Amino acid sequence: METTITHKKNLFHYKKQFNKTQIILCHTSRPISYFNNSLKYRLGGEYSRIPTYTISKTGKIIENFDSKYCSDFFGVEEIDKFSITICLENLGWLKYNTLNNKYVNWIGDIYKGEVYQKRWRDKTFWSNYPDKQLRACAKLIVKICSEHDIPLEMVGHNVKIDGVLSFSGVTARSNYSEYWTDLSPSFDFKKLKTYIDEEDELQ
Repeated sequence: METTITHKKNLFHYKKQFNKTQIILCHTSRPISYFNNSLKYRLGGEYSRIPTYTISKTGKIIENFDSKYCSDFFGVEEIDKFSITICLENLGWLKYNTLNNKYVNWIGDIYKGEVYQKRWRDKTFWSNYPDKQLRACAKLIVKICSEHDIPLEMVGHNVKIDGVLSFSGVTARSNYSEYWTDLSPSFDFKKLKTYIDEEDELQ
């Protein structure tokens, strides 16, 4: 697993350690280069909504800060303290531009990859999560669960559920609220579970 560890002092996190019970999967909604730059330079380097990890479409993993700590990623203390966030590079929901026959995301970034079509949460077109990214995500999940003694259990869908805060294991941001669209319908939860089981057997 290719892992790049960043030690940027301006990547905000709390110095106090917390016992982690949950991994939350989400996505960037931007190309990863733009997303990472926004983490470093937004608000003059004092931006506090930092995910613990980001994973590129090619499977490159970036650790933004030590997973024993937390940031203000959700802006909800009860969630942020006890969760580890993995943010996957993905443009999320797309719009089809009939003028140039291209798909773009919410700020106009042109998407050139595979498009998944399904009506969900008032959106229809979605960017895909490549296989390399899913495999890297599975390896990282197994590693995190082993290090933090988090059960290797997964909600396994993107629908909002009540009481998700008390769940110990792997969730998605969309499990918390009907307003979030990550993880999107194009995410293959069954494939991720298969890769997690394969990786776990190798440990």
